[in-house]
Amino acid sequence: MASSSSKGSSDKNPKKANLNDQNSMKHLLDETVTEVVTSKGYAEDFTLSNTRLFIGVIIIAIALAAQFYPKKFPENRDFLIACIALYVLFNILLQFFMYTKEKNAFLFTHPLTGSYNSTGLMISSKLPRFSDEYTLTIASSDPKSIAANKPVKLSKSVTK
Repeated sequence: MASSSSKGSSDKNPKKANLNDQNSMKHLLDETVTEVVTSKGYAEDFTLSNTRLFIGVIIIAIALAAQFYPKKFPENRDFLIACIALYVLFNILLQFFMYTKEKNAFLFTHPLTGSYNSTGLMISSKLPRFSDEYTLTIASSDPKSIAANKPVKLSKSVTK
């Protein structure tokens, strides 16, 4: 009896998702793909997510400066207008960055160590609303590089 409990604890815990919640299923599939790719030796690249967080911190600092400026409203009108303009500008910059650089990607990797390839992977997925087709796309993280290959797409039904 003791051997069966120790054997059960060494097995991986199965992941659970609400089968009626499409976002939960997509998140679970994305998480599983991330685990598989990182277990194959690809190190995750956090550069884009750190840049996005840095822009977000700037946005929060602008909002805090506008909120806690020592002068009251009529006196700080110009400062508030400048803060609002900067807040909008940095939010537009953040959205543009996410739209052009990330493009539905949930994982960016560095190249494999010891590989001749100079680019990592950009892995994205789609699970459209009211559809059971999960599409996984693996592309080069730098598509303009000489070492970049064509993106590979895999579509499978999550119900079969």
